[in-house]
Amino acid sequence: MNHLVTCRYFLVLALLILNSCAFKGVHRYKGLEYTNSDLDASIPTKSLNVFSPKKADSLPVMIFLYGGSWESGKKEIYDFLGSRMARREVVTVIADYPLSPDYQVEEMVKTAAHAVRWTKENIAKYGGSPDQIFISGHSAGAHLAAVLSTNNKYFEELKMDNPIKGGILIDPAGLDMYWFLSDYPSDGEKYFKTFTENPDVWKSYSPIYFLEGQKIPLLILEGERTYPSISKSIDRFLEKAEEEEVEVSYEFYPHKKHIPMITQFFWTGSQGYDDVLGFIRKEASEARKATSLKP
Repeated sequence: MNHLVTCRYFLVLALLILNSCAFKGVHRYKGLEYTNSDLDASIPTKSLNVFSPKKADSLPVMIFLYGGSWESGKKEIYDFLGSRMARREVVTVIADYPLSPDYQVEEMVKTAAHAVRWTKENIAKYGGSPDQIFISGHSAGAHLAAVLSTNNKYFEELKMDNPIKGGILIDPAGLDMYWFLSDYPSDGEKYFKTFTENPDVWKSYSPIYFLEGQKIPLLILEGERTYPSISKSIDRFLEKAEEEEVEVSYEFYPHKKHIPMITQFFWTGSQGYDDVLGFIRKEASEARKATSLKP
């Protein structure tokens, strides 16, 4: 679980973005404030960026939450992902969220839920379908996406149904934070600033314990050379999902390390795009069918 985002990582991504030609044919809407203090005064003001293809109309939508050990990252680094997904007919939302040590996991999840709420209420103006919303993330961001895909509590607090049609978890951290922090306290101590020292909190924000009755389909992408804690927690999660008969698709990436699991998306021909777009198209089709059947 030792996957701090390094300066080198940011430098590589920045160079890739500067050399990108991915903005062609894409509308970019930057710095859109999405948090609502009237709904929850405990979370800070945050903004998101929207990427949509020109002449977009009722397209599938993917919300992306970046990784960075719950303590670093910013949405601008992932402009390349937003642009490339938009060019593939997926309206993409990339959101900032509060980070530790100033905030803890509760505020992070609540804020991410606000990003989903905003998307549901506003994305039609940008060519996206409010009935085809997917949530994705890498590493710590994938953890937040998994929490919102498995626990409706945060949407109930916003007085709305969970609108997520699928969760896309790219080398996800934290799927069983309770197990990790309980069994490996010396390795996990640095995460106490995010998850506190309270085991009840660890369990409350471990998606593995909320799979019973879970109906939202998930896609997990795992790199062969990811961190052992991530690999072990994915194994535990998949075993529990099978036990609970949760729909989980799984893709394995030979030789891939943790950070290259997200930087691969700079290259348009990567396996990552094939897997993510295939999942979105399949589940978006199912969502359209379900919507058409409503009286």
